[in-house]
Amino acid sequence: MVSKYWDESAELDKLAELSIKTGVALQSGQDLLITAPLEAAPLVRRLAFHAYKQGCGIVTPLYTDPEVTLLRYQNAYKDSFDKASDWLFEAMGSAFDKNTARLAIVGEDPMLLSEQNADDVSRANQAVSKASSPVRERITRFDVNWNIIAWPGKQWAKRVFPNLEDDDAQKQLAEAIFKASRLDGDDPLENWERHNANLRTRTDWLNGKNFSALHFYGEGTDLYVGLAEGHEWMGGASKSRNGVTCNPNIPSEEVFTTPHALKVNGHVRSTKPLSHQGTLIEDIAVVFENGKITEAKASKGEEVFLKLIDTDEGARRLGEVALVPHSSPISQSNLLFYNTLFDENAACHIALGQCYSKCFKNGDTLSKDQIIKNGGNSSMIHVDWMIGSETINIDGIDFDGTAIPVFRAGEWAV
Repeated sequence: MVSKYWDESAELDKLAELSIKTGVALQSGQDLLITAPLEAAPLVRRLAFHAYKQGCGIVTPLYTDPEVTLLRYQNAYKDSFDKASDWLFEAMGSAFDKNTARLAIVGEDPMLLSEQNADDVSRANQAVSKASSPVRERITRFDVNWNIIAWPGKQWAKRVFPNLEDDDAQKQLAEAIFKASRLDGDDPLENWERHNANLRTRTDWLNGKNFSALHFYGEGTDLYVGLAEGHEWMGGASKSRNGVTCNPNIPSEEVFTTPHALKVNGHVRSTKPLSHQGTLIEDIAVVFENGKITEAKASKGEEVFLKLIDTDEGARRLGEVALVPHSSPISQSNLLFYNTLFDENAACHIALGQCYSKCFKNGDTLSKDQIIKNGGNSSMIHVDWMIGSETINIDGIDFDGTAIPVFRAGEWAV
């Protein structure tokens, strides 16, 4: 049980140590860039402590303030929503070129912008997507070791536990984050060694099979997801191009790879809501033809979803497919976190937009043109949404058309 003073607890310190040693796997002499909500300063300080104990060169924190964000939407001139701080993203890209490690903390109110003008929000996000390409390209290429963890922000906690008082809601969310991050027991680092070994067993089997496609079928879904040529399954710990093996996401329950951007056909429905740009998008239903979404609807938040898939040409195509059993700890918590870092680890999911070049064999040697030729997708977005449940089955399709069970009733069949 986490004490009422969870922000000074041993668990918070364990999360910071885990992030530095196993998550980002910080190397002696390496610099570290941390982005975080202002509220997460106590966690940033614990991260800095463990980073310097690990031999870090210099820790540079960049904070965001939700109040300043709201002031923009409430007071800024309309033309300003087409601008973004490109100079900041260029500087971050330069830092990664100099082997600076990346650590991001999420914890903001997922509905912060829900009452702001939807067109302003969409324009601002598109501007950020364009300006942030120096960062996005280096992260999706896996140039440096990086990690994402969570801080239980007070407003986020109230979304997840709306019937609790503020302090109780934040304490409950902290407990959920610590549990999902596998901090239980005396040695979280050892917990992650075992967990990574289990995920590696799954990726080894999938890579050995080298399926040409996956067939998802069940309630509301009949979808064939062709896999990119030379695709490689990954999950848990992965080696970045700078040679460091890190765990990009804490928590993580998925194994994932790159679909073929031109070979996705059928229909699929979301099994959990998607929280995007301050809007909860529910009951997404789409039809794919030759890799592209040709029909799309949602029972709630449809306007935001339609704008999302019109971001650019690649926004209607897939950049990732991921497998997560229904029995995953996050799924069994029966919580909707309103945050992709957690919700994507509760169910099998697909991602619209940019693919990960690391999910190709020898991906670090492939050019952009080669990745696209092999079926990889290019886009300014990468947005995951959940399509798995206890009613969904998955077959792996061999190149000769043979179907091999992969999931049955939401669980691994192998």
